[in-house]
Amino acid sequence: MDHTTGSALGHDRTALDEIELTGELMIAATDSPAERLPTDRIDEVLLHRPRPAADRPVSSAAAD
Repeated sequence: MDHTTGSALGHDRTALDEIELTGELMIAATDSPAERLPTDRIDEVLLHRPRPAADRPVSSAAAD
């Protein structure tokens, strides 16, 4: 069994998440009239995005 496969998949998922975040920031920067994206807008883009399904807690209703 190759023990690096699981690790590599984790790295791939992390890389894809980082690429997605970068894309979202680029879109926000393009939409902004300012020369620099304000910190509060960066926080809004990064902190208010939906979490992947694997990271969401399972509610007691869904677990039943």
